[in-house]
Amino acid sequence: SKLTNLGHLEMTWKSRVRFHPLLVRILHKSRLRYYGKPEKKMDMPYQAYFEVADGSGMMSMVLWNSLCPEWYNSLKVGTVLLLHKYAIKTSYPFKTLPTPGDSEMKRFATIEISLNVRDPPTEISIIPEEMVKPEWGLPEVKYRFITRSELDDLPHNHSCDVIGLVTFVGRVERARKREHIEDFWLYRWAHAIDGTSDKPFILELFATSQPDVFEHIHPMTYLVCTQMRVIRDLTENPSSPIYLTTSNESQIFITGWHKGQPYTKDAKVKNFIQWTKLQSEAEQIKKTVMGGYYPFPRPPDSFFEY
Repeated sequence: SKLTNLGHLEMTWKSRVRFHPLLVRILHKSRLRYYGKPEKKMDMPYQAYFEVADGSGMMSMVLWNSLCPEWYNSLKVGTVLLLHKYAIKTSYPFKTLPTPGDSEMKRFATIEISLNVRDPPTEISIIPEEMVKPEWGLPEVKYRFITRSELDDLPHNHSCDVIGLVTFVGRVERARKREHIEDFWLYRWAHAIDGTSDKPFILELFATSQPDVFEHIHPMTYLVCTQMRVIRDLTENPSSPIYLTTSNESQIFITGWHKGQPYTKDAKVKNFIQWTKLQSEAEQIKKTVMGGYYPFPRPPDSFFEY
C-alpha cells in the first residue's frame, strides 16, 4: 500500500482526515502511566509514550487506554511497526522528552501520533526484524553509553546510558510522590562497576514498567540502564558524590534479558564484556553486598547543619 512519512505528515496533517499507513521504528519507550481517578469511570485509564522514527525524523506516538495492556510489552525499543488508521493530534506540551542517541535527527515536536481503540480503531502490525529491508531507510537505535571514568566530567542532568557489573543492590524503598498524598514511588539503590575507575556507578533506580527486571536485580548481574540522568549538587556540597537516576524513558536490563537488544552492538558494551571475561568471579563475589539501609546522599554530620 502507499506509505507516508513523518515529515510529510507534519506538513499536511491539517488538510487530511485519513492518513496513509506509516512504517516506523521505536527509538524510545516511556513507563506506563495510570491516570485514573475515582470520580471518572474509565475501564482502562492507561497511557504510554513512544518516540518513533523513519528516514525523515522522529515524532512522539501515544498508546491509549485498552491498547496499553494489549500492546505495551510487545512494543520494545528497536521494534518496527506498520500503523494503519491512526489519528494525529497537537503535541501535549508538558511531557518529558528523551535525549536522542543521534543528535542530528530531526524532531517533529508540534504533533503526535495517537493510537486508540476507536475514533479511528488503530491497526498495529509488528514487522519481524529479519523482514526489515534496508531500502525502507529506517534509522538504527543509537545509544549514549559512558564509562565510569567519563562520569566525573559530565554536567548535571546530562542524559546517558550505562553498563556495569552489580556489586551492591539495596532493598526497595518508598518516597512519597507529593506531600499529604497516599501515593508513592518505589526505588532502590545499586552500585555497578565497569573496570574503568576505582569508583562504582551509584544508581538510583525507580521502578519502571518492568517489575520482572526491577525485582530481580542482584549482585554479579550485568546491568544496563538507558536514558539515565546525571545528578550532581556542586552548590551545596562540592564534594558530594555524583549519581545517576532514572528518567521517564529509562529502560533497565539484567543478565537473561540482553539477547537481541540493540545495545549489544555498541562498542562500549563490547569493551565491557571483554573486561568481564578477564575478571575472577570468586574475587568479585567477595566484594558484593545486598540489602540493608543505604542513606544517600549522606546526611550532614550535625543536626544544626541538617
